[in-house]
Amino acid sequence: MANNQLFSRRAVVAGLAASALLSVPTLAQAAPRDPERGGQPAVRATASGGADEPQVKPAKVKLPPPTGRYDVGTTELHLVDHRRTDPTAPGRKRELMVGIWYPAGDDDEGPVAKYMPVKTADAVQAPWVWAGLPEGTFDYANSRTHGRIGVAVEPGKHPIVLFSPAYGFSRLLNTAQSEDLASRGYLVVTIDHTHEGPVTFPGGRFVPGLEDEPDVPAYQAAIATRTADVRFVLDQLTLLSYGLNPDAERRALPFGLRTALDLHKVGMFGFAAGGFTTAEAMLADRRIEAGADLDGMLQYNFDDGPLGKVARQGLDRPFLLFGSDTSQRSDPKSAYYDKSWAAFWKAQRGWKLNLQLPGALNQSFSDFQVVYPQLLPKIFGDSSIVDDSIELRVGTIDPDRSVAAQRAYLAAFFDQFLVHRPQALLRKESPAYPEVRFAR
Repeated sequence: MANNQLFSRRAVVAGLAASALLSVPTLAQAAPRDPERGGQPAVRATASGGADEPQVKPAKVKLPPPTGRYDVGTTELHLVDHRRTDPTAPGRKRELMVGIWYPAGDDDEGPVAKYMPVKTADAVQAPWVWAGLPEGTFDYANSRTHGRIGVAVEPGKHPIVLFSPAYGFSRLLNTAQSEDLASRGYLVVTIDHTHEGPVTFPGGRFVPGLEDEPDVPAYQAAIATRTADVRFVLDQLTLLSYGLNPDAERRALPFGLRTALDLHKVGMFGFAAGGFTTAEAMLADRRIEAGADLDGMLQYNFDDGPLGKVARQGLDRPFLLFGSDTSQRSDPKSAYYDKSWAAFWKAQRGWKLNLQLPGALNQSFSDFQVVYPQLLPKIFGDSSIVDDSIELRVGTIDPDRSVAAQRAYLAAFFDQFLVHRPQALLRKESPAYPEVRFAR
């Protein structure tokens, strides 16, 4: 069956093709479209060029401040799986870059982490450059996070939450969510899936992401590789808790990190393909006690794609579905009917909740929710064209309310199922977050 969501949005973009702004690729990322929900389709266009090319000043992102009681620290690990040959790079062992965001102790002397390395930042904004904007228009590389590099970890054991990004996305594009969970006491481990999204390794070595949408066999292979990545990262965290340093360069670790890992309290969440990865990883590895899927289909491809194993079998542990305005519809006649979420809902044996964020689109569940409303008006001024472009990418929901709601429900979910503090927010719709609807 044709993907009506995809075709309708392409028609919108085609109708506005005369606008240089609206003809910019919809994903500010190397991958044109996430294969299982995809946000919006990328549309490549030529720049106006010459004197008509926009003259813009580099614009920095200002991420929303974390809401928890802890300051935030951050570090990264370069991990090499010597037991596994990389299926996407024959002859090489599988390598990953992993970020760790954690509650920081009293030592706040470390430097503030930048949002992205330069080469990753260049790749993230590459489609805008292809469409005619100057390089560096979005100054991701010099934007600041709220995390301080390498500072000591808050003493005590901290529950662990893994994160997997969308297909073709950098792990860094969900920093706002990671920082907030860390400020609430969680140790958040974010994973780059090498050869999908852009990755910068120590020393500046750069591995670009994919530009083409995968077919069903390629996407099945990708989800299998991602699942193996997650299990490997859990193994490496276990070694870290034993006192070993799994970083390939043996770089210094933040003080207290080894003793801070509570491997008996492990959760995971993911955006788009990362949500699918979360569910499949839980099915494969019982160390993950609870999982959340942010707007990710649980099938290989769109409406006609085969269901993932987890959609057919369900899970016996808690799982949260949190979808956009054009997802998780239960009516089979709807243009946005999602047979994978419907199948999972029926098969799920553990606790379950299905939330909807009306007015949101797929990319609303990433940092683009705050990036586009911040940066596009700075670059192009206030205009209906800018408003239409923002709406096309992240919907009509108020960005601040969208971020606040996502943070609140993610934290409530992990608080209830990892920390075992019951949450009224998960029982019924809340007047504090009228943006969120209980879909089932």
